[in-house]
Amino acid sequence: MKLRHWITAIVLLLLVAATVAGLLWTRELPPPSDEEAAATPTHRPLGRKAATQQRQLVDLRPLQTAHRMAALAGTQEEQALAHEAEKVGDHEVDLAFYDALRRVHETPAKLSPEAKQIADRKAKAEQALKDDQENIKLLTRKVAAAPESQKDNLQDQLDVANAQLELDQDEFDDASEDLEQAGGDPESKIKRLQEQHEAGNHNSLAVGSAVNPHEQDYKARTLLAAARAWQALRDKKAQLEDAVEETRTKQLRLNQRHETLAAQVKKEAENREGAKQQAKEFTQNGKVASREESKSASKAALDSLKQYARDQKNLADLGRRVQDEQDLGDIYSNWIALVESRQRAALHSMIESGLWILLVLIAVYVANRVIERLFTGMTTENKRVDTLRSVVKFAAQAVGALVILFVIFGMPTQTTTVLGLAGAGLTVAMKDFIVAFFGWFILMGRNGIRVGDWVEINGVGGEVVEVGLLKTVLLETGNWTDSSHPTGRRVSFVNSFAIEGHFFNFTTSGQWMWDELSVLIPPNQDPYHVIDGIQKLVEQETAKNAGKAEAEWQETTTKYRAKTLSALPGIYVQPTAAGIEVRVRYITRAYERHEARKRLYEAVVEMMHGKREAVPS
Repeated sequence: MKLRHWITAIVLLLLVAATVAGLLWTRELPPPSDEEAAATPTHRPLGRKAATQQRQLVDLRPLQTAHRMAALAGTQEEQALAHEAEKVGDHEVDLAFYDALRRVHETPAKLSPEAKQIADRKAKAEQALKDDQENIKLLTRKVAAAPESQKDNLQDQLDVANAQLELDQDEFDDASEDLEQAGGDPESKIKRLQEQHEAGNHNSLAVGSAVNPHEQDYKARTLLAAARAWQALRDKKAQLEDAVEETRTKQLRLNQRHETLAAQVKKEAENREGAKQQAKEFTQNGKVASREESKSASKAALDSLKQYARDQKNLADLGRRVQDEQDLGDIYSNWIALVESRQRAALHSMIESGLWILLVLIAVYVANRVIERLFTGMTTENKRVDTLRSVVKFAAQAVGALVILFVIFGMPTQTTTVLGLAGAGLTVAMKDFIVAFFGWFILMGRNGIRVGDWVEINGVGGEVVEVGLLKTVLLETGNWTDSSHPTGRRVSFVNSFAIEGHFFNFTTSGQWMWDELSVLIPPNQDPYHVIDGIQKLVEQETAKNAGKAEAEWQETTTKYRAKTLSALPGIYVQPTAAGIEVRVRYITRAYERHEARKRLYEAVVEMMHGKREAVPS
């Protein structure tokens, strides 16, 4: 073997070894035990894509992300995880609404001068609204208890009060909207968002799905399908990783708030204990104090207890929100594990397809080497050996290429598609044979050719010796200036020339053709006498053929309504330095052309030397 053959074989074997190693690396792993699953951490480190979005009144991203991920659920396991993630995200958003309302109450928003004016207008409208309501209640009671004589007056006053209530209500609503738009009433905005959240659909699994259909082909045995599935699963994994990163970022922020609030509650514990002790001194020990001191101490203790209760509730809610974010992160992490297992299976299928391709290449390479060795011992004198070797090698390579195409794209599943592709391929491959077959019918027609005809096909002239279904065979006879002298070569033409090209058939009913006679008159002879004699001689010798040719042509031209042709000889005279050149064109039969030209030359030479008298007019 040559060095390049050894290099090719070694490279193919190394690729096969690498593919086998990849198959072992991507093989399906057994499920972990309960102890290993408990010991495996599910928390992922924060990436660089930490969420830096602008803080809103209520963070709805946990539920929005859960809805977005639910649209990607393509299997039952993923749908179960998506449903669980939606439940946890909905609970976390509910807690976020309550937390936002408490923060608004504890830390009122700072109002701008314009917002303060709107707030005052809202307060006045609210007070007017309360007065209208009290007035309507009073008038309603009076109408019910008044005698019949006063009911009409009171009813009129009640109608006016109801109209005033509607006006004050419109003014209150307008002031509330203006204050909300100015940023001075976040509580109303939060409540409106909460109403929209409660009225919305919390389960998005019934909504349109964004699942890539290619990801279900992760166990496909074709390279193209497995590659598409791997890419689809890779995109899904990237989106799930973004969701995990979002939960980890929010969990970190909530943990910071939880720690800050826990430190604040611990610091306020001493104040709470002091307030309780002071209240006990005034109530249980009977300590003498003024009414103002007792009232002040009770109020301080009550405020401290209320603040402590609010802080404890906030602390508990923050803890539950942290737990919800952690649960969301764990759910998305488990989801990623499912996607990774399928992505690993898709990669395994891709490597397996690559291994089959390498094995086919090795088989083709070995087949080529075996074919070379088998044909090496054969005699090289037979030229068909090289042709046969090339055909066998091409057949082996074509089979290998076909198998590789099947490994990459798979077998066609539709019968009509297979038949259509096969028919189109056969039509393209056998176009020449199909056209040649139909060309045979044209050649067998009225204006075709027959065995024995003198024809010219693609510049080759000869006598037809065979007209087959697919090809026509000629016995080459050289050019038409030296006709009826075979060269000994048999020329074969595919019958497609009858449709795609053209051919000349010189075998009509009389096989007529124009021939030319050229004579040079020396300067010492009288040209007029010789020219007149040559013209009369040629007319006399060709008169019989000219008459027959004109009769046949007249019949043909009458049938096709063409102009009648003349078969009379034509003479052309041209002076030259060596004398007067005379050329005469005359009609003759194709197979008699040689003898007719010979007779005319002999007669002209005899006439020019005086051995033959000129033909009388």
